[in-house]
Amino acid sequence: MAASTYDVIVIGSGPGGYVAAIRAAQLGQKVAIVERENLGGICLNWGCIPTKALLRSAEVYHLMERAGEFGLSAGKIEYDLDKVVGRSRGVAKQLSGGVGFLMKKNKVTVVMGEASLPAKGKVSVKTADGTAELTAKNIIVATGARARELPGLEADGDLVWTYRHALQPPRMPKKLLVIGSGAIGIEFASFFNTLGAETTVVEVMDRVLPVEDAEISAFAKKQFVKQGMKIMEKAMVKKLDRAKGKVTAHIEVGGKFETQVFDTVISAVGIVGNTENLGLEALGVKIDRTHVVTDAYCRTGVDGLYAIGDIAGAPWLAHKASHEGVMVAELIAGGKPHPVKPESIAGCTYCHPQVASVGMSEAKAKEAGYDVKVGRFPFIGNGKAIALGEPEGMVKTVFDAKTGELLGAHMVGAEVTELIQGYVVGRQLETTEAELMETVFPHPTLSEMMHESVLDAYDRVIHI
Repeated sequence: MAASTYDVIVIGSGPGGYVAAIRAAQLGQKVAIVERENLGGICLNWGCIPTKALLRSAEVYHLMERAGEFGLSAGKIEYDLDKVVGRSRGVAKQLSGGVGFLMKKNKVTVVMGEASLPAKGKVSVKTADGTAELTAKNIIVATGARARELPGLEADGDLVWTYRHALQPPRMPKKLLVIGSGAIGIEFASFFNTLGAETTVVEVMDRVLPVEDAEISAFAKKQFVKQGMKIMEKAMVKKLDRAKGKVTAHIEVGGKFETQVFDTVISAVGIVGNTENLGLEALGVKIDRTHVVTDAYCRTGVDGLYAIGDIAGAPWLAHKASHEGVMVAELIAGGKPHPVKPESIAGCTYCHPQVASVGMSEAKAKEAGYDVKVGRFPFIGNGKAIALGEPEGMVKTVFDAKTGELLGAHMVGAEVTELIQGYVVGRQLETTEAELMETVFPHPTLSEMMHESVLDAYDRVIHI
């Protein structure tokens, strides 16, 4: 393939890369994007989207089992795992095709192959037809991350799975061990538990969902246990003995060892950045624990070379990657964008019940030296939640007692992943408790609990 010159080359077409490519093209840049597997990257094909499709099937199944509560009756409730997975893969395929359409619409050149950076401003791509040599003044690395695998706990696709195996499971687990209770681990635990797997979750930290506010984690754990999950905290899987059709897990808890037998294990112990074989270090890029070191504008310190998304470090979220992509594209085009503020990016976990948060937890705020006011409101006090049959949940808000600044918001319960954005906007606009209290929230909606939580922080709550 003949050498080609562009204004911007993006390596990786996940939610960071493809969004950066589109925005750069909108701003008049000549853009190419390199992808080695599927347009849309891990998020659209093997992460955010297909997992939500699986979880939606589990949610509908759970509601069908509760039909009698709503005055309805249904025959024998069953599921077809192959069809559930097939729907999930179909959703992923549809959205990946949509990214292809967007590339054409915005006149972004798509190069399928494996990229490396042989020199500053140069990208070499191994394609099915040979090697393409591309050049650009600006290169955006958006190669994402993959599942971390610990020694002795490596996935084999049969007995031990990563998230990719779990998205296309060869069977329905009967007795499942999930190692790690972050978003990925707890979402798969929730999915398979709802469909009937006897599920155990092992977490090395002192609580499940350890990045969340402690009160929210405790509430979620109570619901998980109520649903039949076994939760082991301050525990570590030290070894897996594999035999035909079974895995014996050696688990350390409180300095003592115990063994349990499972037919399936899902390892969800974090991610590692895809930094290998790119040539980054040879160009002078600093790598810290598999992630590229950047400044607030995603600049690597090498002129014209940027890194966005999971490869550039926490928080490892698709929406953070997309926003960074827009920011870098605008920076390249001569704009003056605001840097992304990690503390104002919401985290969402789509287990049952859902969990969502933004900003500092109560404990973190106190550690930072703030005198705080904390508000709470339970779902049981909200008319819409009761009408939906979803009375289990809570909204919690944390304010700076001195200034009224919203320091953090934390939620657990039905649809909180859709509600959290209200607080995200509030933080972006530097809203204080006064504006939030004076805002009229529509009735009957779940969003009224957001209002009541703020009122509670200032001793003005109405419905409890």
